[in-house]
Amino acid sequence: MRATPSALCLATLLALMGFATPAAADGCGDLIDKVVAGTQATLVKRTLDFAELSASDGIGMTLACGQLSAVGVQFKGPSLPEAYFPLFGRAGQATTGIAADVIAEAGRRARTDAATTRHSNVDAGIALVTCSVSTPPGGPVTACAVIDKGDAH
Repeated sequence: MRATPSALCLATLLALMGFATPAAADGCGDLIDKVVAGTQATLVKRTLDFAELSASDGIGMTLACGQLSAVGVQFKGPSLPEAYFPLFGRAGQATTGIAADVIAEAGRRARTDAATTRHSNVDAGIALVTCSVSTPPGGPVTACAVIDKGDAH
C-alpha cells in the first residue's frame, strides 16, 4: 500500500509535535499553577518569567521564575491579616518544597525583626526568607519573600 502525500504530511506533523512537546514545556506556567493551587490566589498578570497574583484579604503576591525562583507576598496596612503568614508558608512550599509551617514561622521571625531594623533575613535551608517593613506616605507596607538559594531540590 502506498502512502499519499497528505498522509505523509500528517505523519510528519504528528511526529514533529511529539518531539516539540518537551521543548515547549512551560516551567514558569507549571510553577504558577503550583502556587495558585497551594494558595487559591488568582493570576492577575503574567510575563515569560514573572507573575502577579491576588490573594484574599488584600494580599498581593509576585512570583519570579527562572533558574532560581522567588515568591513574594505583600500587604499594605497597619496590621497584617491573620491569613498572611499561612498564605506565605503555602506559597513558599509550592516553590521550594519546604514545609509551609517552617516557611510561615521563618516569615514571622523575619517580619518581627524587620519591624525594628526595616529588613531581615532568616535562613530556611535551601531558601532564604526575607521581610521588609516600610512606611511610605500611604501607610505601612510589609513585603516578605522566599528566595530559592539554588542548593538543590
